[in-house]
Amino acid sequence: MKAAIVGCGNIAAVHAASLAGMEGCTLCGFADIKKERAEGFAAQYNGNAYASLEELLERERPDVLHICTPHYLHVPMAVCGLTSGAHVFMEKPPAISQEQLSELKDAIRHSEKRVGFCFQNRYNPCVQLTRRLLETEAGKIRGARGLVTWSRDEKYYTESGWRGSLATEGGGALINQSVHTLDLLVYLLGKPLWTDAGMKNHHLQGIIEVEDTMEAMVRFADSSACFYATTAYCTDAAPLIEIVCENMTIRMEDPQVTVFYRDGRVEKPSVDAQRPMGKSCWGSSHAACIAAFYRAIREGERFTEDLDGVMDTVQLMLAVYESARGGMPVEVQGE
Repeated sequence: MKAAIVGCGNIAAVHAASLAGMEGCTLCGFADIKKERAEGFAAQYNGNAYASLEELLERERPDVLHICTPHYLHVPMAVCGLTSGAHVFMEKPPAISQEQLSELKDAIRHSEKRVGFCFQNRYNPCVQLTRRLLETEAGKIRGARGLVTWSRDEKYYTESGWRGSLATEGGGALINQSVHTLDLLVYLLGKPLWTDAGMKNHHLQGIIEVEDTMEAMVRFADSSACFYATTAYCTDAAPLIEIVCENMTIRMEDPQVTVFYRDGRVEKPSVDAQRPMGKSCWGSSHAACIAAFYRAIREGERFTEDLDGVMDTVQLMLAVYESARGGMPVEVQGE
């Protein structure tokens, strides 16, 4: 299959490296509004460089388009890719508003091509181990917490050209840095019902429009979770998810899992820790997620991280913002 990438920044390098190691896949083209960045990728991977997505699609006719651009461009570029006849694999977030989400759903409904989303942390070995424990030994879930404490300074926003703006980023610490942790809470606990949230910009007031801190209570069908994310910390600590169950408490700090049994025993099961391709805080499973998408296309099977598969996370993310901005609990929209 012929693959192309639009948006040639840091995360595109992870996609390109994953695709370059995949049998039966050829990287044919790269597009970026700063064409020199696309040219750097093209030289490394023997593809062609373009200054626009439209030219890339017209000249290369890729089978799969990878979208690694700023958030606000994800949906319009996905629509463009689907219209051209390409499958689409998109970096998070799938949408930054209910309006964009509706546009994306409509485009998918009217296309025969696949759309997949890079919620790669679901593929992390520690997450898969935690899910197995929840399905077999843990017993009833009583509650959970998800914590993300990372560091993003002024330069991170001002040098990007799009981060820190509500119109282009859609939010801050939640939509950009911690949506994967929110997604894992959904992946492990089930369908979210409502949320009550608050947000604040503590350390970059007057510099960015978006939050550097988000906190939320999320109610699921049989339990609740406390969620906290900040980019005002001094470093990027491993995100923590802890799930308190009837028979044990499971604490996950990628790549480690610690199990606390009710009788006082503490175990650290062996986990196959993979080396991240990019920043360690991005997780280690981009290649596994991308490979699963291509396998689903080849074999005509469903890719589990399609829009239906991530819809609860997207609707929860949007509900958290609605609650934080409105100062009241919000029900999570369902399908």
